[in-house]
Amino acid sequence: MSAVTFDTLKFVETLKKSGFDDEKAKGIAIAYQEASDDKELVTKQELQIQLTEMKFDMLKWIIGLALAQFSVLIGILLKIN
Repeated sequence: MSAVTFDTLKFVETLKKSGFDDEKAKGIAIAYQEASDDKELVTKQELQIQLTEMKFDMLKWIIGLALAQFSVLIGILLKIN
């Protein structure tokens, strides 16, 4: 997984320039950092691997269902004759 850097000091300074006092700005910065630490980012390569796996799984299901449908159709046709 990829890591994203977060400049807490720059964030606090931006909040201060916007009118927040020092204590509130630090509190918001800490809350934001803690909330964003829980998130994991996925690389493009990891997404492509998962997409390939999903396509393969879908293809297996489609082929399986087509074979099942064909078998049922053959069974019905044999019963009719």
